[in-house]
Amino acid sequence: MSAFPPLYILRHGETEWNATGRLQGRFDSALTETGRQQAQAQNRILRSQDLTRFAAISSPQGRAYETAKIAVAGQISPITTDTALSEIGLGEWAGRVRSEVMAESGARDGFDLYEMAPEGEGFAALNVRCLRFLKSLKQPSVLITHGITSRMLRLILTGRPLGALREIEGGQGVVFFLNDAEQKRLT
Repeated sequence: MSAFPPLYILRHGETEWNATGRLQGRFDSALTETGRQQAQAQNRILRSQDLTRFAAISSPQGRAYETAKIAVAGQISPITTDTALSEIGLGEWAGRVRSEVMAESGARDGFDLYEMAPEGEGFAALNVRCLRFLKSLKQPSVLITHGITSRMLRLILTGRPLGALREIEGGQGVVFFLNDAEQKRLT
């Protein structure tokens, strides 16, 4: 028996800040037209799946919840929210332009930014938060979350070590299905 129920995991669609290279973290920005189209693509993917007995749980952040409303429309109601699905905290760097912070900090990539952010949450704390959430799940669910949080959830679900976070595939407009420690990207 698997430690976790079957899960579909989605990242929110593109936001205005994604498009302009601004770090969001716990801040929020509206979906772009492209972001709404990505959520519609997720809806089409989910419509091809049997979601009987599945719950829909979203991050309470606006970009994720707006994506959730589009992605599960006509399939699952209601959508509940859980702060455990919020994006990793970026502390003092939230709201700043990614390229500027990269240049100032010496970070080698975006992952470094999340780990190095002053007053940020960091990967170890995010891992604890995500594991606690996953252990609380009682039924198969569609989870609508964020880029780094999605990767962390899928890292845990596939039994990979924290150091493998960079290797976990991401993407907007796609759906990942996880069951019995295996991940499948649905398009």
